[in-house]
Amino acid sequence: MRRWWTAVALGAVTALALTGCGAPAGVDGNLTDDWPAPAAPQAFVPAADACHAAFQAVGYLSGYNPVDCGASHRVETLHVGTLSGPDAERSTPPKAGSVGMRTAHAECGKAVNEAIGGDWRSGRLGLTVVFPSPPAWTGGARWFRCDVSEIQSLDDTSVDARTGSLRGALRGDSALAYRCFSPKLEKDQITEMRPVSCTSKHRAEFVGVWHAPDISYAEFRRTSKRAHRACRTLIAKYAKVPDDGNLQYRAGTIFYHPFERDWQNGNRGVQCFLWVSDRTLTRSVKGTGNKGLPIT
Repeated sequence: MRRWWTAVALGAVTALALTGCGAPAGVDGNLTDDWPAPAAPQAFVPAADACHAAFQAVGYLSGYNPVDCGASHRVETLHVGTLSGPDAERSTPPKAGSVGMRTAHAECGKAVNEAIGGDWRSGRLGLTVVFPSPPAWTGGARWFRCDVSEIQSLDDTSVDARTGSLRGALRGDSALAYRCFSPKLEKDQITEMRPVSCTSKHRAEFVGVWHAPDISYAEFRRTSKRAHRACRTLIAKYAKVPDDGNLQYRAGTIFYHPFERDWQNGNRGVQCFLWVSDRTLTRSVKGTGNKGLPIT
């Protein structure tokens, strides 16, 4: 209707001009130069510090329904990045294991660690990278979301509903941080790491995250002794004992590594634990030196 009205008005002004009638004062007779140019369409970009009731494996706009972080939710977006260069020139969003996925995962890891106050793998947290939907990508969207969730445990990565933001979640005396454990063994194989207070009886303690080199998942599995050696170095630093040949007589090592898909996506964080099989601990060995972790 508006388009039709504009055409009639333009025709009327043209007729006046042809008959020699002047335009009213303050009117220049040009209808086009006084109209503001339409604003360029703005592509949707998700917000950081937004919480969500459910996961999105793909960032469809129809499924984007943020909720108050003070209400129950399962996911929090702690960072939103933008792909550039060759990663952004693809015709489709990056796939699992691609260079683009690893690029985004690396940025997410760095930003999330800064936001929560520690390596996200040192606590009950999971990290997911979410890309735009294929239609949005075709339309020019190049953002990626860094979504973080609280998980049940080391052995159960199902997500807990929670309230409150995860910013600063690993600072101070965090309930999410990994500390001491009572391993469950079956035929010399650890089947479960049950978290316990460090002042109660336990035989294992989290000592840090080793960042493995950029090798294939198959090679990592073939060379597991390298991970044990790296974890022993973290034990020495954590307990403040010499990193020498006697370290193996102070404590054993347990490590948890990423699943293959996560490894391919760029997660190289190996979670390291000290383990004593010949005695029971009732306190943390952090910084205790030879007294806390003697040669046996």
